[in-house]
Amino acid sequence: MAEQEIKSKDDQLVDEAFQHLVDTYLASKHRKKVDIITKAFNFARQAHKGVKRLSGEPYIMHPIAVAQIASEEMGLGSTSICAALLHDVVEDTDYTVEDIENLFGSKVAQIVDGLTKISGGIFGEHASEQAENFKKLLLTMSDDIRVILIKICDRLHNMRTLDAQPASKQYKIAGETLYLYAPLANRLGLNKIKTELENLSFKFEHPETYDAITRKLSISQDDREKLFDLFTAPIREALDALGIKYYIKARIKSPYSIWNKMQTKHVTFEEIYDILAVRIIFTPKTREEEINECFKIYVAISQLYKAHPDRLRDWLNHPKANGYQALHVTLMSKQGRWIEVQIRSDRMDELAEQGFAAHWKYKEGKGEANEEGELNNWIGTIKEILDDPQPDAMDFLDAIKLNLYASEIFVFTPKGEIITMPAGCTALDFAFQIHTFLGTHCIGAKVNHKLVPLSHKLQGGDQVEILTSKSQKVQPNWEDFVTTAKARSKIQAALRREAREQQKEGETMLADWLKEKEVEMTTSVLDRLCEANELSKHESLFIEIARKGIALDDKLLNTARGKGLKKKGNWRKYVPFLKSEKKKEEPAEEGNLIISKDFNRKSTIYITEENISTYNFPTCCHPIPGDDVLGFIDTNKQVVIHKRSCSVANVLKSSYGDRILDVRWDMLHDTLFDATIEIRGIDRKGMLHDVAEVISNEMDIYISSLKVSSHEDIFDGTIELKVHNRDELNAIINNLKKVEKLQEVISL
Repeated sequence: MAEQEIKSKDDQLVDEAFQHLVDTYLASKHRKKVDIITKAFNFARQAHKGVKRLSGEPYIMHPIAVAQIASEEMGLGSTSICAALLHDVVEDTDYTVEDIENLFGSKVAQIVDGLTKISGGIFGEHASEQAENFKKLLLTMSDDIRVILIKICDRLHNMRTLDAQPASKQYKIAGETLYLYAPLANRLGLNKIKTELENLSFKFEHPETYDAITRKLSISQDDREKLFDLFTAPIREALDALGIKYYIKARIKSPYSIWNKMQTKHVTFEEIYDILAVRIIFTPKTREEEINECFKIYVAISQLYKAHPDRLRDWLNHPKANGYQALHVTLMSKQGRWIEVQIRSDRMDELAEQGFAAHWKYKEGKGEANEEGELNNWIGTIKEILDDPQPDAMDFLDAIKLNLYASEIFVFTPKGEIITMPAGCTALDFAFQIHTFLGTHCIGAKVNHKLVPLSHKLQGGDQVEILTSKSQKVQPNWEDFVTTAKARSKIQAALRREAREQQKEGETMLADWLKEKEVEMTTSVLDRLCEANELSKHESLFIEIARKGIALDDKLLNTARGKGLKKKGNWRKYVPFLKSEKKKEEPAEEGNLIISKDFNRKSTIYITEENISTYNFPTCCHPIPGDDVLGFIDTNKQVVIHKRSCSVANVLKSSYGDRILDVRWDMLHDTLFDATIEIRGIDRKGMLHDVAEVISNEMDIYISSLKVSSHEDIFDGTIELKVHNRDELNAIINNLKKVEKLQEVISL
């Protein structure tokens, strides 16, 4: 009787969970294919009958939960829900993929097959198994992206129920999740799931620290709520006056993010001031107007609060590679706290939370197609890396992981095409990103028309032209400065190919030479030659001989014959040959500066010494070389140059987007620009002398004006300077910060 009661309770639990799944699916915009979902549920229920999870609940509850996440939190449809319900059937029961295909069709079977192949975790007993499982995981993405989406749902539910596992298993699964699944979720735009995976991993790996941070967050909750209400009240009034349909919600920094910042910045919980952020989510009047409406909201709120000039992030016109779109601005509240405000439409918000899983809803839009293209490009890069048959397991995993989480910058080709690259990448990374041939034969690059070495780090907005030579070959030291997984894998593959060729050549050379000297090339002979030359492998010996790093002479012959072994040879080590010097090419001639009806407004304008006088520079933001700038075509058809972070420029972008031009600096640093620095500190004798000493004598910078006033031992000053570029101005600021009792140095 008791057993029957337990069975009926289990059955009731399962029925309720499945009904909740059906209700969620019916509430979605997908076609209502309830019959096939019910069929998959009944099949999985029968297949897993009698099996329990460690928590004691029926095993079928896990597939239902995975399907629930796929439907509710990723917005996936009936094919994915069926695959989620069936994802463990082939692995855990006697049913085959063919059985699934016969009953549910090829699409569901293909996804289940992909999920079965990558089961059992990513990390095996040995590094080779690690890499192999990781390869399988990534390869499935190119077959059907839904395979990896459902695998992430599976991992999320496993993390939510990890309490039932022993501690050792918890650490393993949590570590694996943080190492791989959270970055994968991030790369696919699954922000909400990425955050939860990070927090759950943090919770199980560092439970005490997690509890301490969550307690502190709980204690400070009332203060945050008051700050949120006070900060958003004027914003609500302004948006209501504009007639915008919106809602505002608080975004609290996650415990994992707080802990991560405490680690990297070496600060305490109390020293982190960006725990609260505000998210404005609006419904645009038309989809075509949503970007303009983002800027209108920005203009409205920046009239209420002062915006931080360096913290405007425009992900609207050029979304992140994972599809994320929003406008981020940081505002100073009346309470003296900087608060980040994220402005995005309801569509952008859904894409931010569900990532590429939400693209099926918005496929008709051009922007979404581009974002999906970005994903396909990334998957293509992964496949290229996987084509290399011998990657070192850990290097392979680390390189891919690095690129999963990397921040992005936008770089331009000579024709103006935008290429998304990881922040911190080099000119050589860019060359390999464009084409393997360009990378392999790269001898240098021209960044913004100036010659730079291969190791030059690229900045957002750079225009890059790759210079090649057919005689150039991949160099071993290239691995020291490339940052992308694609470039590193291509370099390693090329070096291995070259090494194999040299190995065969060296082996033949040694064999012929020893035969000529009537010495048999045995293993013991090769061992003696390796030992004498401090080499660990026979292959290395052959390569050194081919490279002429080891000479075929009498000394080597004596070693081969076993003579003089105590005295080890002091042979030259191989040194990579230097790249051939290339003449520095002259900067390209300036483009057409005439703003006429025929002018291509999508092209990039370059400011040079020769044409700088043809532009207007307003006094609102004082742009100088090194600043990110844009051009605006005024009513007189003249081009006005603004900093991109300038408040005036943001108004122009929101109202006159069709008159904004892309502008880049291409200066030779011969021209001087006006710059203004504000200084503030505790007054003392000799302060003014020390400030002037740093600027005029140490840095040889011309001071055009200096005004200082002091009140109650506190002084304020304004210094007007003549500088060549932003780097020079930053160097002045950094040096001034070292002056005793000078508290603040700010560039206006």
